[in-house]
Formats: sequence, structure tokens, C-alpha cells
Amino acid sequence: MAGKYFGGCDVGSTTGKAVILDEAGAIMAFSIVPSEIDPEQTSILALEKASAQVPAMSGYRDIACLVGTGYGRNEVAFADKNVSEISCHAMGTFSCNPGIKTIIDIGGQDVKAIALDGDGSVLEFAMNDKCAAGTGRFFEAMSRIFRMDLHQFSELSLKANRVIPVTAQCSVFAESEVISLLARKNPPEEIAAGIQAAVSKRCFTLLKRIGMRPQVTVTGGCAKNRGLIRALARIINMDVTMLPVDPQIIGALGAAIFARRALGKTGASSFID
Repeated sequence: MAGKYFGGCDVGSTTGKAVILDEAGAIMAFSIVPSEIDPEQTSILALEKASAQVPAMSGYRDIACLVGTGYGRNEVAFADKNVSEISCHAMGTFSCNPGIKTIIDIGGQDVKAIALDGDGSVLEFAMNDKCAAGTGRFFEAMSRIFRMDLHQFSELSLKANRVIPVTAQCSVFAESEVISLLARKNPPEEIAAGIQAAVSKRCFTLLKRIGMRPQVTVTGGCAKNRGLIRALARIINMDVTMLPVDPQIIGALGAAIFARRALGKTGASSFID
């Protein structure tokens, strides 16, 4: 094995992500895999897929230091330490753009708003984990109603000339409301715009709780939803800063950075969460 490699593995409710860094901190590889029932198996699949992209590695056991994060962080195979996903999203975002001070992380089953300090540490956070509305699973349910995949649904609202409000606060009732609106022959793109606006308002509520400051970015798989990003920018009256890497791997990237910092140049492990 040439040099040392550092890994981060983010096991979420819908996907597992892994990032491998070299000694200089450059991203050598990353992977995104569907979550298995067993979080440990998810982590193994993600790590195997990422390590296979690095020719100098014979497998993920070559990783010098590995940090787990996400809801399944305690089950990441062979992890040296686990760090909260809030800290990892903060660190991953800071490494990409130190000017970002506010994050909305939209995961499969929750939404988090995170305020960053000047060194990338967490100043404040707020979380909505009591309802599925506005999460990745909510968007999956909406896309099924429209008979589209997630990418097609994310683009649909961009064609809307107006927004048809979707007012239900519960994901189950929102599904019923959307089905009724479609049955009444309303334009699908305008209903989709209403869905994106409703989710954006939920995000704005969390952002106000932590004291939103520019720049603002979105992490997680839902950051790839262009309709949501446009709707959120309108709601907060501010541009949403896009990240230079896949926003879905930000938690895993932050975990890998913690791993690299922990091992240090001397090879001594020194974790600070």
C-alpha cells in the first residue's frame, strides 16, 4: 500500500456513503449504495465499493483510520471511532467552502439546520425528526404519485408558471391532498411547485431557529433536487451556495477528515468530537 488512506462512512436510513482521503486530504474515491437492513452490511458495501476505486489499496482494511457517522454510526465495520452526523456535515461543508455559515441537511428520515462557527465547528442546530414530511422518503413518495423517478420529479416544478399550494402538514395527508389535486386536472408541474414550496417553508422554520447567516447550502441527497433548491432560495430570499462535490457524501467526507486529523502526522490517534 502506497501511503496512508483515511476513511469516513456515513450510514443513513436510505443510503450508505463512504469517502477515502489520501495523506494530503485529497478525495481518492467515494461511493453511494442503497442501505441494507443491517447497517454493518451497508457500511461494508460502501467501503468495498470506494476502496475498489483506489488501485494502491487491496481493500477497505487498508484504511489507516476510519470514522463512522450517520444513524448507523455505531455499526460501521472496523471503525476506529464514530462522530455525530451533525459534526461531520459541518466539517465536510467547511472543508469545501469555509464561507458557508448555515447548512440544511435533508436526509432520508429527518431534516437538520446547522449553524457553523469560523473553524467549521457547530454553533447551533435544530432538527425535525418527528415527521417524514420534507425528508428524502417524502420526496420518494411524491415521485411515485407522479409516476416519475426522483430526478424527473425534481425537474418538474421548474416548468411551472404558478404555484398550487400544498397545505397539509403531515406526509400522509399531503399525499392525499396531492392525489386529489391531480385528480382535479391541475397541472402536475404547478402541484410539484407547491410541494417544493411547502418543504422549503419547513426548512425555513428550522433555519430561523438557529439564526440563519449567509452563505447557506444544502447537503444530503435532496440537495440534487433543483426544484427544491430554487424554491428554497425564493423562500429565504438568498442564493443557495452549491458545493463542489456531491452533496450526498458531505457527512462521509467530514468523517474522513476527522479520521485524518485524528491519526495525525505522528500516527498517534487523537479524537476530538
